[in-house]
Amino acid sequence: MTTQVYKVYIKATPQRIWDAITTPEWTARYGYRGLIEMELHPGGAVVGRANAGMLALGAPEIALDGEVLEADPPHRLVQTFRMLMNPELAAEGFTRLTYELKEGKDGVTALTVTHELDGAPGLAALMAGQFEDQGAGGGWAWTLSELKSLLETGTGFAG
Repeated sequence: MTTQVYKVYIKATPQRIWDAITTPEWTARYGYRGLIEMELHPGGAVVGRANAGMLALGAPEIALDGEVLEADPPHRLVQTFRMLMNPELAAEGFTRLTYELKEGKDGVTALTVTHELDGAPGLAALMAGQFEDQGAGGGWAWTLSELKSLLETGTGFAG
């Protein structure tokens, strides 16, 4: 099994980070800048829409999909995750994604993202940032770094 685990400390409340992960108003401001819509209950849909730049490159309107397995706001979110950006990634099927938020001292929250990528080598490479030099972004490390910047400074990497 291939599992990627990323942990970042963000000077923000768990609720603010939760909102940034789960609402399209926030998801459009960092990382791949897609509008991610979630029905935050077990069995709820997860739909990620491609941004304008992705669409211009021929990406499908729905870039990712999944299902909420657990939702305990603002502490834990577990969902399935399938990338639909191209037929090869879509054929790898669903993976499991877990967000865990733990409030610490002085207004700092630890966000741990665990992505179980068994049977999805293409997605594992993408999420590890292995295609960054080809314009595919830096995966989870890049996305979480920009999330941290956005929440702490008010601006992401694109300003």
